[in-house]
Amino acid sequence: MSPAATETRSAPRPRADALRNRERIVSAAREMFVEYGPEVPLDEIARRAGVGNATLYRHFPDRAVLVREVVVSVMSRTTERAMTAAAEEADSFAALRRFVHEAADERIGALCPMLSGAFDSDHPDLHTGRELLDEAVRGLVERAQAAGRMRGDVAVGDLMVALSQLTRPLPGTACPNMDRFVHRHLQLFLDGLEAPARSELPGAAATLEDLRSSS
Repeated sequence: MSPAATETRSAPRPRADALRNRERIVSAAREMFVEYGPEVPLDEIARRAGVGNATLYRHFPDRAVLVREVVVSVMSRTTERAMTAAAEEADSFAALRRFVHEAADERIGALCPMLSGAFDSDHPDLHTGRELLDEAVRGLVERAQAAGRMRGDVAVGDLMVALSQLTRPLPGTACPNMDRFVHRHLQLFLDGLEAPARSELPGAAATLEDLRSSS
């Protein structure tokens, strides 16, 4: 038997139950990071995921690894939403509107740790995910603006900041059932993005580079 075959046999694929546990942990962490911030106790995440603390630490040995996995997961899922909306919606603003509402359902507020100076953004998976998301969302915005369907004095950064803020409860509050207002308020925000603009916005448009330089 060749060394390559031996190596392949010695590295078995993860069991289905292990993969399910990992997915449950990431999903629970995504929800709780949005609700309470990335410093939420890990045992609370394990409890919501329905797994033991040992299972959580077996998959994610420390908080930084879990936060990074959540951010990568949210970026990947949100990128898919943007690409699908662009491909399936003939109207450029309808594509943008669909993306915004679906990104809210992906809990995009969990990306907020990326704006923290303590967050290590140099990991290759993060770099790749960020570039793909930037490209997909920029394509939606530029398409809508080129068609005259979206006001021209906003940039991708404006969209992402508003989306993150409107999908995340205010820090330190215990407001129940906030999710039921999210899509209502997002629709109000989207109405303000449509062209022609009804007012002049103060200041300059926020780019993604602006967001990174301020972190």
